[in-house]
Amino acid sequence: MLFNTLLLALRSIRRNLLRSFLTILGIVIGVAAVITMVTLGNGATVAVQTQIASLGTNLLMVRPGQRLGPGLGATSAPTFKLADAEAIATQIGGVQVVAPETRAGSTVVANGRNWTTSVTGSTNEWFEAANWKLASGREFSDDELRSGGAVCIVGETIRRELWGERPALDGQLRVRKFSCQVIGVLASKGQGAMGNDQDDVVLVPLSTLQRRVTGNTRISTLLVSMKEGSDPQRVKKSLVQLLRERRKLADTDDDNFNILDTRQLADTLSGTTQVMTTLLGAVAAVSLLVGGIGIMNIMLVSVTERTREIGLRLAIGALEREVLLQFLIEAVVLAALGGLIGIVLATGASMVLAGLMNVPWIFDPTVNLLSFGFSAVIGVVFGYFPARRAARLDPIEALRHE
Repeated sequence: MLFNTLLLALRSIRRNLLRSFLTILGIVIGVAAVITMVTLGNGATVAVQTQIASLGTNLLMVRPGQRLGPGLGATSAPTFKLADAEAIATQIGGVQVVAPETRAGSTVVANGRNWTTSVTGSTNEWFEAANWKLASGREFSDDELRSGGAVCIVGETIRRELWGERPALDGQLRVRKFSCQVIGVLASKGQGAMGNDQDDVVLVPLSTLQRRVTGNTRISTLLVSMKEGSDPQRVKKSLVQLLRERRKLADTDDDNFNILDTRQLADTLSGTTQVMTTLLGAVAAVSLLVGGIGIMNIMLVSVTERTREIGLRLAIGALEREVLLQFLIEAVVLAALGGLIGIVLATGASMVLAGLMNVPWIFDPTVNLLSFGFSAVIGVVFGYFPARRAARLDPIEALRHE
C-alpha cells in the first residue's frame, strides 16, 4: 500500500511540474542558504585558527604598556632589554625559546626598485618562536649576531617586489643608509589573522637594527615560546612575577606590560566566527519556514482542485488514513526533493565562494543531513493540515463539487 501511495504522489507531482518546482523553491533556497553559510563559517574558523597558529606554537607575546595598541600606558611604559629575554629563558620553567624583537619602518631599495616595509631585528630564536622556515639560504651566524653584521633575510613579498623572477639570494639590499647582503629567503606564510601581509618583512640581526637603524638598545617585543605540554597559566604567572621584579614595580603598581597568548586569541576569534556562523545559519533557516508555508498553500490548492477525485476514492472504499497518507507523502516528497536540490546547489556555491574568500572548503555531513532531515520534517508539519482536510471530506459533498 505504501508503495502504491508513493506512486500516486509522484504521479501527481509529475502532472504539475512547474507548480511543483515553484512550490519547492523556498525549500531549495532555504537548505542551500543554511548549508552555504555554515560551510563558509566553518572554513573561516579553520582559516583563523591556521593564521593564528602561523604566529607561533604556544606563543606568548610580551609588549610594554598596559594593553595592546595606543592608549593607557602604551607610550610611557619602558621597553625591554636583552637581559630580560635572557632572564626569562633561564629562570622560568616550561619556556622553549625567547626571541627579543624590535621593528622599524623603512624604505628598502634593490635593483632600482624601492619598497616600504617593516625591518625586524631579532636573533635566530625568532625562527622557532614565530614559526618561520627558510625557503632558501641560512640563518645568522654567531659572529653576525654579535658584531651586527650587514646581512639580512627577506620575506617572499620583498623578494617578489624587488627581484621579480630573479633570485634574491646573495643580492644587495639597501636599508636606509646601509647596504646588507641577502643570506636567506623566508618561506611564505601569506595573510595574517588581522589581514596583514606576513611575508612583507626584512629580518636583520638585533644588534644590526639597534646600531644602524634605531640608534638605541630598546626591545619592543619579547616572543616567548612555551614547551609542548606546559601549563600556560603557570608560565604566564611566573612571567608576570619575573618582569615585575625586573621592572621594579611595587605591589600597588599596575603592570606596565601586557601578555598576549596566541592560543587564547585563536579561541576568542574562533568563538566569534562560530557565533556569527550560527546566527547566519539561523537567519537562513527562516526561509525554510517560508518554504514550508508555500508547500502548505499549494497542497491546500491541490486538495480543492482534486475534491472530486478524493470523493471518488472515498466512495469506492478508500480509507481516510490512505487519503491522508497520499497527500502527506506528496508533501514530504516535495520537501525532500527540495532538500536534495538545495544540497547540490549549496555544495557548488560554497566551493566557489570559499575559493573567492580564500578560506578552506570543508564538507560537513552533519549539517547536510540535518538540513535534509529538517526539510523532510517541514513537509510533514506543513503537509499534515491539507492532508487531514482531504481525508475528512464528505464523499457525497466531494462528488457534487464542481
